[in-house]
Amino acid sequence: MTAEVDRSVVAPPALKAAEPAAAAVAPVRHRRRHRRFWSPLTLRILALNMLPLLVLFAGASYLDRYQKSLVQSELDALQMQAGLVAIALGENAITIGPADYEELSTDSTQGLLRRLVSQAPVRARVFSPTGDIIADSRVLAGPGGVVEVELLAPIATPDPLDEALGWIYDLIFDRLPRQHGWPAYEEQPRQRAEHYEEARAAARGDTGRMVRLAASGDLVISVAVPVQKLKQVLGVLMLSTQTTWIDEAVRSVRYDILRFFGLALLVTVLASLYLAGVIARPIRRLALAAERVRAGHRGRNAIPDFSRRGDEIGDLSVSLRAMTEALSNRLDAIERFAADVAHEIKNPLTSVRSAVETASRLTDPEKQKRLMAIVLEDVQRLDRLISDISHASRIDAELSRAELTPVDIGRMLSTLVEMHEATLAEGGVRLTLAIGPNRGLTAPGIEDRLVQVIRNLITNAISFSPSGGTVTLGCTSDADWVTITVEDEGPGIPEAKLAAIFDRFYTERPKGERFGTHSGLGLSISRQIVEAHDGTIHAENRRDGAGRIAGARFVVRLPRR
Repeated sequence: MTAEVDRSVVAPPALKAAEPAAAAVAPVRHRRRHRRFWSPLTLRILALNMLPLLVLFAGASYLDRYQKSLVQSELDALQMQAGLVAIALGENAITIGPADYEELSTDSTQGLLRRLVSQAPVRARVFSPTGDIIADSRVLAGPGGVVEVELLAPIATPDPLDEALGWIYDLIFDRLPRQHGWPAYEEQPRQRAEHYEEARAAARGDTGRMVRLAASGDLVISVAVPVQKLKQVLGVLMLSTQTTWIDEAVRSVRYDILRFFGLALLVTVLASLYLAGVIARPIRRLALAAERVRAGHRGRNAIPDFSRRGDEIGDLSVSLRAMTEALSNRLDAIERFAADVAHEIKNPLTSVRSAVETASRLTDPEKQKRLMAIVLEDVQRLDRLISDISHASRIDAELSRAELTPVDIGRMLSTLVEMHEATLAEGGVRLTLAIGPNRGLTAPGIEDRLVQVIRNLITNAISFSPSGGTVTLGCTSDADWVTITVEDEGPGIPEAKLAAIFDRFYTERPKGERFGTHSGLGLSISRQIVEAHDGTIHAENRRDGAGRIAGARFVVRLPRR
C-alpha cells in the first residue's frame, strides 16, 4: 500500500510552494509585565462594591427632612406656649391709658412675663402696637440699672477622641447640601417689632413663625402672636428659643448610621478582597503562565490547573491548557514535518548531484542520455514532492478558516461513482456503491476536502486491485456518525503497517510500479482532513470465509453534528 496523493485533485505549481504572503503582518510588541502591589482588577472590584454603599450612606446621612420635622414640632410647641402666655397677658396685664383706652401695663407685663417663662428655656418679648418693646425676659431691671441674662453652655471636659470624631463629623456633614435656606439671625441693639417679620405679622392680628440660623450654627426658632382683648390687638408677644437638641438629635442619628456604615464598609472590603483573590489572582497566574509559554517555555504543566473550581476561571484554565497542548503538539509536528521534508528532498537531490557529476566525466552519448533521463525523473519527483508538501502545509490553515456546511455524503459518493464509470477503460477496475438502509447520510463538513479524501482512497484502492476487479464504496449512518468504507480486492495490508500507512512519506507500492511516482502524502493528508472534521480514519484487512485476506478496507467516520 502507499500513502499517495491524487494528482488530478492536488497539483499546485512547484514554484508557488514558497510564495510569500501578500501582505506582511505587523509584529506584536509584548510589554514586560511588572508585578503590581495592587491589582487593577482588585481596585475595580473594591470601587464597584463600595460605590452603592457610599451612595446609600450619603442618602441615609442626608437628614434634612428629619431636621425639618423636628423644627416643625418645636414651632408647634412654641406656638401653643405663646398662645397661653398671650391669653394670660390679655387677662391680667391690662390697664387704662391716658386716653381712656386699654393698653398693656409695663410693670404688670414685665412681672407676669417673668413668672410665666422663668422655667422654660425661651426668651419672651412683648412689643406695643407702635413697635416699642415693653418687656424682655432676658433683661431684668434693678436698682443698679439693667441686667441682661444669657444662658451658658454646660461645662464639659474635652475628650481628644471625641474632638477628633467631631472634627471628622463636621468635615463630612457640613459639606452636605441643605435645602432650607434659613436666614441669619441678627440681634438688634434696640429691639423693635418691625425688626422681625413674625412680629409684624402678629401686629396685623395673625400668627408669625420664623426660623433663623445663629452665628454659632444653632437654630433660633421664634413665634409671634397678638395679645388681644375682645379682638383688639394690645401688643405682640414673641417667644424665641435657640435649639441645640435638634442638632444633637440629628448628630445622634448620624452617629448610628456612621457605625453601621463602618461595619458594612469593613464587611464589603473583606468580601471584595476575597472576591478579588479568587478572581484576580488565578487570572494573574494564568496570564504569567501564558507569558512563559509565549517566551518559549512549552509544556503541558506550564498552565495552572484550576479545573476543580467548576466556574468560568476553571473553564478558562482547561481551555488554555488544551490550547497550550495543541500548540505544543503542532510545533512538534512542524518540527517533525520539517525533518521529514529535508530527508525526502535530500534523496532526489543527492541522486541529481551524483548523475550530474558522473555525466560531466562521461564521453559516451548513450550513457549521458541515460543519466539525463535519471536527472529528469528526479527533477519531476522533486516538483511533485514540493507541490504536495506545499499543499499539505497549507491545508491546516485552509481548514481552520473554512466554515462547515451540511454535506450529502450519499449524493457525493454517487457522483464519484458515476464520474468513474463514465471514464472507465476496458479491463479497468470497476467502482460500485452500496448504501445502507438509513437515508440520513448528511454530515457537516467541507465538501471539496471530503471529495479529496474519498478520491485519494479510491485511487489507492484501484492501484492495488487486479485488472477487472471491483472497488466498493459503502455508506451507513446511525444517530451520531456517518460511516464511509472503501474496499478493494488487492493483497491487503501487512498487519504491522495498518497504522504506519498514514504517516508522512510512507510509501509501499505494488510490485512492478516505478519508484518515485508517489510522494507518500496522500493518506497523511486524508487523515489530516478527516481529523479536522472531528472524525476518524483507519485501515483493516478484509477476510473471506476461510480466514484469508481478501483485500483492504478503509473506514472513515464523520460526526453528524
